[in-house]
Amino acid sequence: MLTISQLAAYAGVTVRAVRHYHKVGLLPEPERDRSGYRTYDAAAVVRLIRIRTLADAGVPLARVQELLDADPDEFAGGVQEIDKDLRAEIRRLQDTRSRLARLAAGEHLALPQSVVGYLDRLRGLGVGERYIELERDAWIMIAAQVPDLIDSVIAKKHEELDDPDMVRLYSFFTGEPDWQVGDPRIVEVADILERLMIRAVEAGEVGADGFDDQFVALMDSTMLESAPGAELVLAILKERGWSGWTRIERVPADRLNTARDRTR
Repeated sequence: MLTISQLAAYAGVTVRAVRHYHKVGLLPEPERDRSGYRTYDAAAVVRLIRIRTLADAGVPLARVQELLDADPDEFAGGVQEIDKDLRAEIRRLQDTRSRLARLAAGEHLALPQSVVGYLDRLRGLGVGERYIELERDAWIMIAAQVPDLIDSVIAKKHEELDDPDMVRLYSFFTGEPDWQVGDPRIVEVADILERLMIRAVEAGEVGADGFDDQFVALMDSTMLESAPGAELVLAILKERGWSGWTRIERVPADRLNTARDRTR
């Protein structure tokens, strides 16, 4: 008969492991003899070696008991199921490693790869990093609001970059967005935006965006606070009958006339 230390040595595990297997019910705990010691037989050694072998192979302890007591067919099926779970876990870990690698390579935190590619295209057009940061923060919030739609939204943005007007628009954002009253770029930006909006309306592309009014207001206020020139552009567009920045809409004529009367 063997002591717990001898059992552990024969099976190639620690005494602590043997006690843990007792605790979780994998290895029956023998009664104490008249001297107060627990003694083990060869069957305990065999079972402990089988437990160790399964555990070393990556079988979760919660599944070890099931496999120990299984017949050959059940054992094979159980191993296949565990292998399937392990392969799923490997894929998850590989995806995590890939995400970490992108972060280490300087990619943007909390952004889908499609958005990262779009921002890189803006850099290729010469857009300055200060404006890239503004777009990045906006896309982080948008991606969180519509995660299932973000890739299609970005695909549409790429299409828009094929428009010479859109390329011209972005050409104004090579430096700091700190335009002042009287800057000729402000009127030209408003002209371009109006042409883009007119084409969008004519194409039926202006409508529900999936955002609630509070989120739209947050996006607008963020842009206005970060880029003072945006407020000057919006003032011109409002005079021409347009409102909004994140959600651009045509102002009804009666509301526009009322607003003009109040400013006289």
